[in-house]
Amino acid sequence: MKRHETLPLVPIRRGSGVWLYDFDDKRFLDAVSSWWVNLFGHSNPRINAAITDQLGKLEHVMLAGFTHEPVVQLSERLAQLAPEGLGHCFYASDGASATEIALKMSAHFWRNTGKPEKTRFVSLQKQLSRRNTGRTVGDRCGAVQRCLRCVTL
Repeated sequence: MKRHETLPLVPIRRGSGVWLYDFDDKRFLDAVSSWWVNLFGHSNPRINAAITDQLGKLEHVMLAGFTHEPVVQLSERLAQLAPEGLGHCFYASDGASATEIALKMSAHFWRNTGKPEKTRFVSLQKQLSRRNTGRTVGDRCGAVQRCLRCVTL
């Protein structure tokens, strides 16, 4: 997998559907796309229109003490779809943050239900992101890592 680091970068000018185009209009299949592109393709008119509409109203707001209409609507819809008793939503910016919060929420659950000794988690060896094995992004001193012991398989 490291071989790609020895190859020259391909400068991309634009994308359309599953294709990427360089500055000579040479076409490349985007087999490693991410975000919504892997499902809906590059330059999807419906997604572009929704993004443009949202940018005209509000680009970005951290959900740390703030909220806004789109997130309220999404949260209400998710609460309707969730099983009974799961009426709250937590939004994370990426998978590492979501994993970090899930570990912390689990530890708080056991502590709040009278079982503070339940601090162990199981992780898989050679997982995608090694920072998700108890040493969390916001835990530079390792306090969470000491509190949440991970058993590596």
